[in-house]
Amino acid sequence: MRFPLRTVVIRILLLASVLFATAGCAVLGPAPPSNQDNLCEIFRKEPRWYDYALESERDWGTPIATQMAFIQQESSFRGRVRPPRERLLGIIPWRRPSSAYGYAQAQDPVWGEYRDEAGSLFARRTHMKHATDFVGWYNARTQRMTGVSLGNPEHLYLAYHEGQGGYSRGTWRSKPAVQRSASRVAERAARYESQLASCESEFRCRRFYQFGPFCR
Repeated sequence: MRFPLRTVVIRILLLASVLFATAGCAVLGPAPPSNQDNLCEIFRKEPRWYDYALESERDWGTPIATQMAFIQQESSFRGRVRPPRERLLGIIPWRRPSSAYGYAQAQDPVWGEYRDEAGSLFARRTHMKHATDFVGWYNARTQRMTGVSLGNPEHLYLAYHEGQGGYSRGTWRSKPAVQRSASRVAERAARYESQLASCESEFRCRRFYQFGPFCR
């Protein structure tokens, strides 16, 4: 059966649109969790995120709940978010205030340091595995450089926002907004920690090879 040329063209365009939309979804990654106040629900939606955070905790020492509280504060679990553009003359979109990007809002210079020291050339700020590893790496460096405990999410976040040098100089003391953000991170980390205690077994041993001596 022959189809008119117009019908063939329309069908090709429709197929191309479907393929483009599917590819776009794959590139953009998962949608942010709708309930970001409950870590159990977050991991039920994205169980691999638990795996990534657990691996980072084992490698660097920052608790899972603290990692996820950082990422929620920085990006609300949006993998491709950037700071909003400044406005020239109040109306014209202009440059962005920083190069922060991805789940952990890592900036270009420090992301380059991370890839050189701990990551790889293929590490991406838009992938949760690399975002959690970055947060763990950065906090381990904070502990080493400033002495802040990995169990102190409030001051870890102050150093995360201001940089280790800025934290040591106390630049955050004159920034009430940064202090409020750090306080929110600490509160969320404590809440996440309590929630995770009630549901972690769902994620820790959910695969057949994780049972018995392989599940720890």
